[in-house]
Amino acid sequence: MEEVHIKTPIGIVKICGNNEGIVEITFLNEEQKTSKTIPKLLEKTVLQLNEYFNGERTEFTLKLNPQGTPFQKEVWQDLQQIPFGKTCSYMEMAKKKGTPKAIRAMASANGKNPIAIVIPCHRVIGSNSSLTGYAGGLWRKKFLLELENKNKQLNLFGN
Repeated sequence: MEEVHIKTPIGIVKICGNNEGIVEITFLNEEQKTSKTIPKLLEKTVLQLNEYFNGERTEFTLKLNPQGTPFQKEVWQDLQQIPFGKTCSYMEMAKKKGTPKAIRAMASANGKNPIAIVIPCHRVIGSNSSLTGYAGGLWRKKFLLELENKNKQLNLFGN
């Protein structure tokens, strides 16, 4: 397993992966040091995250290998279908799956997402459009949603 710590506009991010793909992208405590070198295996991930934060990327093309239950993996797949700059609620996700009573289970699986940003759990909001819990902190969720909305608007005008 390869690991790297990088600085982003929302703090230090830890990226872990192996030959099967990216296993983890999580936020770390600010006291963590960034890595001096980037393992070859993780270079593409670091590059794509930097492009995302610079407003140059709206889609990730990375091989992912999140570890979880079959249900969690299914929810994480669903999260990847939420378009850049858009949001949806757990209720909308559950109804789309045909399982409206599975809201809590979907929320729980969302909260256990091991690959932040790339599996965009930050795009899930409350039914009343409020920001709901985010493992990385609500301020990070707000930042990511604003980043995506700003970039989406700029792209509409060809900027």
